[in-house]
Amino acid sequence: MNFTPVDNQGRVDGYCLVKSVELKTSSKGDTYLDFTLGDSTGEINGKLWRYTAAEHGEYKANDLVKIRGTISQYNGTDQLRIERIRPTIESDNVRIEDFVRSSGYSSEQMYDELVNIANGFTDNNLKLLVSTMLSDNRENLLFWPAAFKLHHALRGGLLMHTLSIVRLCEGVCNVYPFIDRELLLAGAILHDISKLDEFDVNDAGVADGYTIEGNLLGHISMGATKIDKCAERLGVDRRVSVLLQHMVLSHHGEPEFGAAVRPMFIEAEILSELDLMDARVFEMREAVSATGPNDFSGRVWALDNRKLFNHTRSDLDKNPKLF
Repeated sequence: MNFTPVDNQGRVDGYCLVKSVELKTSSKGDTYLDFTLGDSTGEINGKLWRYTAAEHGEYKANDLVKIRGTISQYNGTDQLRIERIRPTIESDNVRIEDFVRSSGYSSEQMYDELVNIANGFTDNNLKLLVSTMLSDNRENLLFWPAAFKLHHALRGGLLMHTLSIVRLCEGVCNVYPFIDRELLLAGAILHDISKLDEFDVNDAGVADGYTIEGNLLGHISMGATKIDKCAERLGVDRRVSVLLQHMVLSHHGEPEFGAAVRPMFIEAEILSELDLMDARVFEMREAVSATGPNDFSGRVWALDNRKLFNHTRSDLDKNPKLF
């Protein structure tokens, strides 16, 4: 957490995003607020003792606040004893997007790159469909995460995950020249398009949970429907639409992982494999980055409960090479 020292008595102040807040009662019967506070560098637990709404105000998750307090150790971890707290105001000149983890790339740059790729297609059906769907969803694409809690659950994470797979697809096409490059890239760009409909996402670019449609239908079936409707509206060739729908429906590979069908042509299979690879590499990097040198992580549920070894030979701070 990026706090600024205030005095030689250990007081600090700074801006934080409220990740969660709960009203509790102490053993002495006093009410207090129990916060999880964060910025782009991490999180800290905070306590506001003897809380009253009239004196301190009311707070909820995703509020951006300014805080003064003292950091001490409790059960081996840092804890912030809050002395003062208030909501941020315009003159503070802070932006909520600076207080959440993000992709590390400009969302506008990632979006423009995908648009440029789509506009370069020689297949007019693919060009029209993909460029239109990108344009129709631009506003949300610029900040949407790719997941609720797992891989690429970052502000701009959906674009980062999408462009990562596009770059992997381009590399595979260099090895296998018989692949339909434009079909593969189109499927990669659109494979997660209905994550925009699957998650409830706040202005910070953090998913708060799943929408009703996300729970009942999921992004895979909604994505195929979205492509079908857009293609029909644009008059796109039905065969092209069906191929892309199949790539979306099959990109999780196996029914046990959410796929409606297994991949039935080469480009669909490649997309499925690269989607899994990108998700796993992200999860492994996250787990190893939080593990000490030459040590093993705890078991990672998303990776089949494997423990991962930090061999220290990699610079895990480097971002994927997207440009």
